[in-house]
Amino acid sequence: MARLAQTPGLTDVQRSILETVREFADKEIIPHAQRLEHADEYPTDILDGMREMGLFGLTIAEEYGGLGESLLTYALVVEELSRGWMSISGIVNTHFIVAYLISQHGSAEQKARLLPRMATGEVRGAFSMSEPECGSDVSAIKSRAVRDGDRYVLNGQKMWLTNGAYSSVVATLVKTDTGADSVYGNMSTFLLEKEPGFGETAPGLTIPGRIEKMGYKGVETTEMVLDGVTVPETAILGGPERLGRGFYQMMDGIEVGRVNVAARACGISIRAFELAVAYAQQRRTFGQPLAKHQAVAFKLAEMGTKIEAAHALMVNAARLKDAGQRNDVEAGMAKLLASEYCAEVVQEAFRIHGGYGYSKEYEIERLMREAPFLLIGEGTSEIQKTIISRGLLKEYKL
Repeated sequence: MARLAQTPGLTDVQRSILETVREFADKEIIPHAQRLEHADEYPTDILDGMREMGLFGLTIAEEYGGLGESLLTYALVVEELSRGWMSISGIVNTHFIVAYLISQHGSAEQKARLLPRMATGEVRGAFSMSEPECGSDVSAIKSRAVRDGDRYVLNGQKMWLTNGAYSSVVATLVKTDTGADSVYGNMSTFLLEKEPGFGETAPGLTIPGRIEKMGYKGVETTEMVLDGVTVPETAILGGPERLGRGFYQMMDGIEVGRVNVAARACGISIRAFELAVAYAQQRRTFGQPLAKHQAVAFKLAEMGTKIEAAHALMVNAARLKDAGQRNDVEAGMAKLLASEYCAEVVQEAFRIHGGYGYSKEYEIERLMREAPFLLIGEGTSEIQKTIISRGLLKEYKL
């Protein structure tokens, strides 16, 4: 039906998955998103439907009960879910990242124990790097894990955990004393297991409550307080021999996350365009539909072009990662362009709606509050420019 954001070269299986997810978004997400978002209500029924579809195991290998699909399939599914409601894609995003980290870097025991339950959605994942005084500067984290015999004791405070409450395993980056010359070699990732919910969900591990947000509602964002959390050394992602590799593991996961944010931005942009192009053909001014006015028609042309460009970069970044190639620059480019274009496309859709766009009855009002998050999530635009420029200067070094 739609001309925009088509992806060439998909398999029959990929097309079938995307058609199913798009139909699910049209029937089960879009009709309920406004009410749930305004109430900041957790979308339990939608999540149950996603479990039945097997979406929580989308990228988990078949040997662990998943569908074994590629990062590209994951990104395109996220695009469709975000077109329905960005918060739904947020619920699966950190879960996908943690499943990816365990699949790529986990020990055989961690894979066998966690991945089958993650594939069914019984166990959900959260991802934790940020702290109250640390966002983009990962080297500044203060949370620590100190060895105590064959165990580690963790103390500190983490911030901005999507799925912080409803998750059962949190991939958590902390400082460890490994004797490395670089601060990045003195960081390790721990898989902290807990009960879903708020309060003390494991001995010493507390999820205080949800953080109130401008948008991105429905899905909970939380803090996590670590006060003497004691775990065996086998809780280190990949096992004790991977002590000190946490930063590099997390950066691998962040590349996946940046493709995800680009996909989310594409999904929101597509939905904003759909709303704008429909409204522009229905609303009449000065005796003709808005779309007949050149000023509005040109806006639609620019919006469509930006969506195509963002989608193409997102697909390219996903395919590079699937091919086992480094994609830090390409993922940064995709995230940068898609998030910035998303903000612009949504604002143009808002302008086309005129005064009605300011009403909570119209979906574009919600998108106006959701789009800004993508300028920040998984690294700000300025961080993306830093990554991109460093990569390009390395490639083009004189």
